[in-house]
This record gives sequence, C-alpha cells and structure tokens, in this order.
Amino acid sequence: MASDEILVDARGHRCPVPTLRLRRALEGAPPGGRVRLLADDPLARIDVPHFAAQAGAQVLEQSEADGGFSFLVAKA
Repeated sequence: MASDEILVDARGHRCPVPTLRLRRALEGAPPGGRVRLLADDPLARIDVPHFAAQAGAQVLEQSEADGGFSFLVAKA
C-alpha cells in the first residue's frame, strides 16, 4: 500500500457497509485521492465497481486473495 492511500478495512461487514465506508472515505479525500478498500463480502465484487462508476470515481486496481478483495479507487 502506498503512503498516500487512505485505507478502509471493511472486512467482516456485509454490503452495503463496505460501499458506504468507501463513499465516506472518498468524500473526505482530495481530488485525485486514492482509497484502498478491503472487503470480504462476495457482493463487493459487483457493488464497488458499480458505486465507483455512479460516483465518478475510477477503480484502478481490483484483486482477490485469501477470500477477500482489495480495491484501489481514485476520486475524480
């Protein structure tokens, strides 16, 4: 994780909590800011990219490991 990323660990929470936490972090981030969301709810694979598209944010990275997901999202 880069030092300029905001980390949001939403593992153990079911949707929509991870997406809500991502939205809150993006609202507090400066333009161009990056938020890394960690989640383990399978629905996050669908919800996070959908939310990012609606919010005008960009998913820069999406990976899956050990039953969890990592998303790097950039604020517009």
